[in-house]
Amino acid sequence: MLDPAQGIHAPNSDPAALAEHIRPLIAGNWKMHGMAPQLSEIEAVAASVKATPPPADVLICLPATLITRAVQTAAGRFAIGGENCSAQISGSFTGDLSAEMLKDAGARAVIVGHSERRQYHGETDAIVAAKAKAARRAGLLAIICIGETNAQRLAGKALSVCAEQIAGSVPDGMTASGTAIGYEPLWAIGSGHMPTPEQIIEMHTHIRQCLTHCLGAEGKKLRILYGGSVKSSNARAILALPEVGGVLVGGASLKAADFLAICGATPVSA
Repeated sequence: MLDPAQGIHAPNSDPAALAEHIRPLIAGNWKMHGMAPQLSEIEAVAASVKATPPPADVLICLPATLITRAVQTAAGRFAIGGENCSAQISGSFTGDLSAEMLKDAGARAVIVGHSERRQYHGETDAIVAAKAKAARRAGLLAIICIGETNAQRLAGKALSVCAEQIAGSVPDGMTASGTAIGYEPLWAIGSGHMPTPEQIIEMHTHIRQCLTHCLGAEGKKLRILYGGSVKSSNARAILALPEVGGVLVGGASLKAADFLAICGATPVSA
């Protein structure tokens, strides 16, 4: 489904070596930021990735208005993705974009179920699952986002909330080459507040167990990204934690220097 030449590689398929050899994914999410002048940041990332390839797959998900131009600017040196898609292929859905349209524009991936979509657009687990199926249909990597609120964590429900979101948002038959999970504790996004390393390990281990239960062998290989106030100063420590298969970066992905510093923090042994 994913062409390595386009900048996203399938994880290692040998279950005996998965913990050490799943290739990390460093994914940026520009959200509702960026116009033509900001394509210079894409060019800077592309030039650096070509000159010094990091030991990770690199992806930046952009507003749809920039995707085609960003793909041209990146010129295959790293992957470009979308931030959302419709579950529909086509039809009378004014303002929506299908996964196939994103693919046609040159995207290689799409984020579905981001907390902001769930919060501000009322997206349910069922809607997210339908969008993940659409991404699979179009041949895009689906980054399926999950995460708990601060109230849910304080109530001791963080693990159960994320388990329910995985069960409802990850369709049957999703593969490790076509899917990643983006775990973002909602209380950490853009706040500067981070879970402790122990909390990240606990949640990522729990997510792995849920994925294995839902998807079997594919669940053991699927990349689990941490997101929420990721920056150059903490990325190395986060990426070194067990079961962290990459990061989903928000604000720090808008500037090439900051994003490249995170790319460079990937453990070489990965």
